[in-house]
Amino acid sequence: MTQLGGKHILLIIGGGIAAYKALELVRLIRKAGGSVDAILTRAGAEFITPMSVTALTGGAVRTELFDLGREAEMGHIEASRAADLVVVAPATADLMAKLAGGLANDLASTTLLAANKPVLMAPAMNVAMWHHPATVRNLGTLIADGVSFVGPGEGEMACGEFGLGRLAEPQEIFDAISHALVPTPKPLAGARALVTSGPTHEPIDPVRYFANRSSGKQGHAIAAALAAAGAETYLVSGPVALPDPPGVSVTHVQTARDMLAAVAAARPVDVAVFAAAVADWRTPDEAEQKIKKSRKGRKTKAPPPDITLVENPDILGTVSALAEGRPGLVIGFAAETENIVEHARAKRKRKGCDWILANDVSPETGTMGGDRTKVHLITEADIEDWPEGTKTEIAARLVARIAAALGGES
Repeated sequence: MTQLGGKHILLIIGGGIAAYKALELVRLIRKAGGSVDAILTRAGAEFITPMSVTALTGGAVRTELFDLGREAEMGHIEASRAADLVVVAPATADLMAKLAGGLANDLASTTLLAANKPVLMAPAMNVAMWHHPATVRNLGTLIADGVSFVGPGEGEMACGEFGLGRLAEPQEIFDAISHALVPTPKPLAGARALVTSGPTHEPIDPVRYFANRSSGKQGHAIAAALAAAGAETYLVSGPVALPDPPGVSVTHVQTARDMLAAVAAARPVDVAVFAAAVADWRTPDEAEQKIKKSRKGRKTKAPPPDITLVENPDILGTVSALAEGRPGLVIGFAAETENIVEHARAKRKRKGCDWILANDVSPETGTMGGDRTKVHLITEADIEDWPEGTKTEIAARLVARIAAALGGES
């Protein structure tokens, strides 16, 4: 039996330029032995045709709620009952809002509300729409209701803007479907894992802060992979524009000192992965009011402020040096722009961690904030040069190595 043999997916295709990717997703599902029924929204039909969907699914695509032939048998209910998983790709802001609000005024939203099977959404929308407070609220509501998400990715969009909002690639969505439907080994069952992710924000005044370009994608992918492998997983996340990984206990922090405190509260753990890009420095005291460019009561500009910096706590070094309660496996990250392996080897020794993952974050690589990366795993005994892959693939590979090191059986 192939990977999805005997599994049936109900695919809801929303409106958006990325709707064409749904056709490739259907092909991947059927190639893996799964079957697909499709609902194409009116907006989706502006971008791809019902004939295209029908040709790939092998069955009639539904577009209207008031279809007397199908609704005589309550087709919007039967469709979800017959499926093992309901997938929405692309999931528009409108579809997310309807499900979060319990609205049901067309075939897609009615079917979603009537569904008694797991729902997986792959969002796709303009970056401003993704970050809009309404969408953020809806995302939180849907996650709390048990809806799973894959993506969105970051990159250039059809509108010409750049940022989060791109539909995940068909292979990524397919992998999420497989994970949801196919039982996977739990080599880390019974283990406790800790991950840090994202940047930290170190305040200068009430409106300004020091930070870096970390998106948190790698750390969040590692936390999700650890949870999928059966570990009781704790994620300490700096400010990111990503949904919390499913099955993970998440603590949101702002500063390096907050992150250190949250890490201490999460212990003891068996493995700790420090993927966060913690700011090295901070100001000793945050200004109580916004620092002004002009002198008070004058039209002349003030000179640039004299900002003193002090070193932030070394979270990786602190945990690595613990005499009691040190995790059995401590893993760090080295984001470098030159002499990648050499700097990472020195960092591993200096910090005292067991492993370190080194990657090149030079601007031309697109690693910082991007979806792909290439890493080198450095241990005391060896250096492994891993092939370039998505951050999800790198996370899966790392978790497999962690499971082997902790004595888990795959």
